[in-house]
Amino acid sequence: MKLKDFAQVIRSKNSGPFEITFDIIFKSEADYNHFKNSQALTKESFATLYHLTPADVITFEYFDPARGLKITIPRPWAQGSIGESDMHGSQQYAPLLDITITA
Repeated sequence: MKLKDFAQVIRSKNSGPFEITFDIIFKSEADYNHFKNSQALTKESFATLYHLTPADVITFEYFDPARGLKITIPRPWAQGSIGESDMHGSQQYAPLLDITITA
């Protein structure tokens, strides 16, 4: 199963002019725990997916009360600067959609 079919919310957004935050949120505690325990996404695999080193990943934190995972990374370019292509950071989540979740 793909993450896009498993998670209720997969999004990216600004976290200030120099960072982007990703949120993955699940509808049920069972789905959240299944994803969390599957190790389908780790700090290292996320870094590889986004062409970063694990040390570049600012936050990779599961938050049980919200049934979600929050990840924050530096923006490749400052918000609104020359070369920056996603002012709101809202299009950066797409590589997460096809992550495979094992049954």
